[in-house]
Parts: sequence; structure tokens; C-alpha cells
Amino acid sequence: MGQITQSRKRQIKRFGRKMTLSVGDKTCELIGYAPPPQASQLVEGVAKAAFIAQITADEVNAAGITPGQKMRLSDGPKSYMLTDSTPVYDGQVICGWTLIAAGGTG
Repeated sequence: MGQITQSRKRQIKRFGRKMTLSVGDKTCELIGYAPPPQASQLVEGVAKAAFIAQITADEVNAAGITPGQKMRLSDGPKSYMLTDSTPVYDGQVICGWTLIAAGGTG
């Protein structure tokens, strides 16, 4: 396991929270880290930017899911629709994903 993978896992475990990624009948419980919105992303105290979450690849690999558009990401009571996902590499190995979502209903 490379330095990027170890660092990412430590950060997500320390600051992350339980989330659920689902597509069709497949569901994957995972730990995700979603940094709070910056002041420039707030309008009247409400976040107006895309929801971004960092995850490790462990949970999605075990569930046989590759994150992609139109998947549902649940973060507590809020539900988001993925608009994009970007793999994070440690050398040639995918060690995690950046999930970009919109919505926040619930």
C-alpha cells in the first residue's frame, strides 16, 4: 500500500461519516469525507455548490460497484445524485474516488 493510499485512508477514517452509495438493487455502505462548504460557496447560509465526497476504493470494490453518474449517494438524511466521479490513483492502482453530486433533498 502506497503513501497516498495510507494517507487517504487515515484522513477518511478520522474525518469521515457513514454514507450509502446505491445503483439499482446494489447498495454499498461506506465512509466518506465531505469537507464543509467554503464561505464563498454559501448564499444566505445555505450551500450552493456541488456536494463533493472523498471515499476509499475498498468498499466499492468489495461491493462490485464503480461509481458513476446517476447513482444515489445518501449522507444521513440527505440524498444526492452523482453527476461525476473521478478515480484517485496511487501509482497505477485506484485507491479512492472523488464523488461529485447535486441535490441534497431530504
